[in-house]
Amino acid sequence: MTTFNDREKAFESQYARDQEMQFKVVARRNKLLGLWAARQMGLTDAEADAYAREVIRADFEEAGDEDVIRKLIGDLTSAGVEVDEPTIREALNHKAVEARRQLMESQG
Repeated sequence: MTTFNDREKAFESQYARDQEMQFKVVARRNKLLGLWAARQMGLTDAEADAYAREVIRADFEEAGDEDVIRKLIGDLTSAGVEVDEPTIREALNHKAVEARRQLMESQG
């Protein structure tokens, strides 16, 4: 019975690590996406960092990416940047790949 319990604990630990990694990837992706949008809007470095934190916080409004996409479209449009949803989704996908790569590299 201990083998079964050990396997169960191992699966639970792996699941917890996977969930933590996914959270980190999404947070990093949102930061990168915020920095990308800040460049589009012509923000200074300090403003860009603050804006990236706003994008990270926006993701906690609801499950999924729709809250982040809505924020970016609204903010970019308000800043006079022509942007559409497919462009935001493409940037989101590119930044997700970049975020995962960065995290993997930082873990050695």
